[in-house]
Amino acid sequence: MIAGMRERFQISPQRYAQVTAVALAALAAIVLTGAAVRLTDSGLGCPDWPRCYGGTTPPLETHAVIEFGNRLFTAFVGIAVIAASVLAFFRRPYRWHLAVFGALLPLGVIGQAILGGLVVKYHLAPGLVMSHFILSMMLLDAAFALFWCSRYEPWERRRSRDWFGVWCVRALIPFGQLTILLGTIATASGPHAGSHAGQLVHRFTFEGTGTLEWVVQRHALVATIYGFAAIAVWFILRRPGGDRRAVKPLTVVLALLALQGVVGGAQWYLELPTEIVWIHIAIATANWLAMLWTVAAAGRLEPRGEVVEAAPDKHEGTEAEPAGAV
Repeated sequence: MIAGMRERFQISPQRYAQVTAVALAALAAIVLTGAAVRLTDSGLGCPDWPRCYGGTTPPLETHAVIEFGNRLFTAFVGIAVIAASVLAFFRRPYRWHLAVFGALLPLGVIGQAILGGLVVKYHLAPGLVMSHFILSMMLLDAAFALFWCSRYEPWERRRSRDWFGVWCVRALIPFGQLTILLGTIATASGPHAGSHAGQLVHRFTFEGTGTLEWVVQRHALVATIYGFAAIAVWFILRRPGGDRRAVKPLTVVLALLALQGVVGGAQWYLELPTEIVWIHIAIATANWLAMLWTVAAAGRLEPRGEVVEAAPDKHEGTEAEPAGAV
């Protein structure tokens, strides 16, 4: 029966790539709406889950509406990722690794729903809230991989012969991950723990009253190291004989890191106003997506000793240029 459905209903690579783009955009947006919930002190706007004050609709109270609105948007995200997962089996030509990436998305959303319930049940315990955000970043990883791979057939992009450059690009990933992790710890140590009047929400206090400043200093240090490492890799890619395909997305990463530094300094100087903190999170999300783009653009490595003919690329005019070309 399933085989018969797959024969009768098929989806083109172009259409499927559009579906994956919607899923990626939805998962990026839910990060921002989730941040808005916390920054507006609406984390416990609905003190129960999945209902809100025991009902199927929230009371006309700002915090409840914001929190419940985020839950409703989660339903749209669920539809988008299920579509990306199911339609991977109907894409022609069929590619098994797209089905694998697609299957990770609904599993991740289910995990997010479970974590969301635990976050409410345990009154925004900082470890659970951090896990909620980190799982969102992991979902973005899978969604971006699905989106990127759906745009290309395996033979369409040449492999890179610039082993040093590609591995330098990949080495930036841990710096970005550590920067994000420390950012979540900083939020869990600061004034935006997600509660409103009269609600008790625990914050990190492992350094006493100086915990927030202690974490922020280390967050800023790691972000600075990340930035300088990215600058170094930018020059490595542009060296004679280097593969420059990843230079453009890495330039975007650097621009976002510079902007992030300005915004981060401003939010600390202004004592963490809600709006600027939200912008800080939005830029961090965009930066992570740009970092994933950089790694993807750098490409897979050609096995040592093999020579693979460069195939013309239908998506980006510079993709098939030989290593070292501008």
